[in-house]
Amino acid sequence: MVLLLLLLLLLLLPLLLLRLPPPPWAALRQKSPRDARLPWLVGLQHRAALGLLCWTAAWQQRRLEQSTLQAGPSQRRALRRCLQAQRPGRPPGASADMSVFRNHLPLTKACQTEEKECGEQGLPPTSNQYCEEASLQATLLGLAALNRAYPEVLAPGGTARVTPASPWPRPLPWPWHTLGQLSPPGAKDSRALLVEALRSPGLRALEARTAVELLDVFLGLEASVEELAEAIAAGNPGVPLPRRAAELREALEQGPRGLALRLWPELQVVDGGLLPAERRTPQMKRPLAPTGVLGLNLWPEQPGGLYLLPPEGPFIELLPVKEGAQKEAAHTVLLAEAQKGKEYELVLTDRTSHTRCRLGDVVQVVGAYNQCPVVRFICRLSQALSVRGEDIGEDVFSEALGWAVGQWPGAKLLDHGCVESSILDSSEGSAPHYEVFVSLRGLRNLSEENRDKLDHCLQEASPHYKSLRFRGSVGPARVHLVDQGAFRALREALATCPLAPFPPEMPRVLRYRHLAQFLQKRVVS
Repeated sequence: MVLLLLLLLLLLLPLLLLRLPPPPWAALRQKSPRDARLPWLVGLQHRAALGLLCWTAAWQQRRLEQSTLQAGPSQRRALRRCLQAQRPGRPPGASADMSVFRNHLPLTKACQTEEKECGEQGLPPTSNQYCEEASLQATLLGLAALNRAYPEVLAPGGTARVTPASPWPRPLPWPWHTLGQLSPPGAKDSRALLVEALRSPGLRALEARTAVELLDVFLGLEASVEELAEAIAAGNPGVPLPRRAAELREALEQGPRGLALRLWPELQVVDGGLLPAERRTPQMKRPLAPTGVLGLNLWPEQPGGLYLLPPEGPFIELLPVKEGAQKEAAHTVLLAEAQKGKEYELVLTDRTSHTRCRLGDVVQVVGAYNQCPVVRFICRLSQALSVRGEDIGEDVFSEALGWAVGQWPGAKLLDHGCVESSILDSSEGSAPHYEVFVSLRGLRNLSEENRDKLDHCLQEASPHYKSLRFRGSVGPARVHLVDQGAFRALREALATCPLAPFPPEMPRVLRYRHLAQFLQKRVVS
């Protein structure tokens, strides 16, 4: 115990030194506050922070190894912790025995929780209900994995955050800023964070709370490039950097493709969930689940995003997804019972209401870590389209839309949303169909030929849809082009709901008329 305290004191010594007031002669130096720190002290603090990270991450790694080697007992302990607090309304027979547990707590869907008022789907349990230990473990192991895959990212000044909220489940006060984090003190808005990032051409990583928020930041950058360039050239804030401002203007003149790598040539990671800059192109994908730490990304260098489902922390079950996604499976399985190649829907036990909630997130098991599954996110069941029972999943529709947009000359898909025609009453006198709203770059108008290509791609992607189209039971999909700010405004509207999580989960299929009409008013072609 004494040795542990001595080690901790040695690791914290550089931080204490940095907290001391500067010597009297420091005011004579004509340098910025960041340059005023002695290089040896900055290096010492960074090495101490990295050592502390490695030490604590190794401790968490040992805990993870022990729990994943005995996934069954670990999950039973997690279930007992989840049920040990006596809550009003808890079923009296609730038990850690799985058969009794399943009988007393039937499955419920996320959309069965009350949230109807704001027009978004019902909310699964929020992240503040999950164990703090799980959040801390995810952060420490994630940082350690990032350091192994991209060690330069955690060098001083190597990372910039461009949204006020962090992508990490448990941001640490220290050694957070020491391990590469670059952000102006007291910055509360994305613009100030973006200006600071633009001033630093040597960045290795960008952080944003989610991929869609990062997209909004880049769209704002394109819209206000002159304003940002003038602020950087004038030194507002900081030292004037006219050369960097000229580089910003030149990078924007070459168009949006490859913009991030022109602004930051050494960029390796775009962190909207610890995702690598695969093939030197920053990738952005949706995190595993919008409501908390369900999976650990221990392989940030792997494309597509791989997640380990840990047996401790939130109690997770897996519901087998049968073909058609509408058929109910007999019962759930535990993590150790998952089979490679199979697809499952995630089921989470809510610690507050003691309900077993189907999240609607579908994952595929691609491997194993000891006795626990390693999964890849596939789709959200709640985002399926069906006007005649055809059940077009989110992944199928997104793939078909990608094929169609690839045939539109010069077009780049920014965002999209769909509505079943019954929501807008637009199928009067015609067969039910899909209303599709797309936001594009590089194309201002959609020809009828381009609109028809989406319907052809959907028929190729789904034989059932093709059969319904051939019989005339389903009409052709109707495509509408909206302005580039439409989906950002929709997210802002969703965020104003007091019951909505942060950040709001972006629906691909709009189930409420007022949300569909919101996009309908932004149609430009």
